[in-house]
Amino acid sequence: MGMRSVTSPGNNKGSSRPWWAAAVVLLIGAGFFAVGIAAGGEPLAGPAAASQVPPSATGNTAPSTTPSAVVARSVPVALRIPAIDVSVSLSTLGLNPDRTVQVPTRFQEPGWYRLGPTPGQVGSAVILGHVDDKEGPAVFYRLKSLRAGDKVEVTLASGLVVHFVVTKVATYLKAQFPARLVYASRGYSAPQLVTCGGQFDTRAGSYLSNVVVYTTLVSATPAAG
Repeated sequence: MGMRSVTSPGNNKGSSRPWWAAAVVLLIGAGFFAVGIAAGGEPLAGPAAASQVPPSATGNTAPSTTPSAVVARSVPVALRIPAIDVSVSLSTLGLNPDRTVQVPTRFQEPGWYRLGPTPGQVGSAVILGHVDDKEGPAVFYRLKSLRAGDKVEVTLASGLVVHFVVTKVATYLKAQFPARLVYASRGYSAPQLVTCGGQFDTRAGSYLSNVVVYTTLVSATPAAG
């Protein structure tokens, strides 16, 4: 099963729009966020009309406890989720020359969307990965089984390991994907993990929903060794 990307509206250099606005444009203007499996037509995140974004997406829903310090920007290089036995390297996703969004080229390796914050910075760092392919389960196959309190660890190029805890796991129909809630900053370090899920449409060859795992920063420690 291949992968596809959908052309996004161009944006001028020097634009003052927040980085997540570009992601929202990709979700709304292009119809599908350009990450997915081409032959099956399976985007990792789906269309979201502005009127379909839940009211909570525009609010600041901060966790009950927020660390006083955050981590300096550094590219994430590895992801570990002990509860679902995930321990993998991370790719970096950006934009192609034709203004399409780059996609994870490996089904067993998720990618971090580099136009947003890095994990540990204030804001929503988004990591996207596949749920499966024609060969079987992919890296985020068990993502939906995570529960509040499960740990997520991201190793940065700086040598730090940033520790997060899951706060919520939600499934949204792709037609109602809450772009602002997933991509916009809510004033604290809140990485999101995104994959496909829900019912599988055999005729279209794609899932009808997205699974989103919300996390919040707990601490940062030097990498072992």
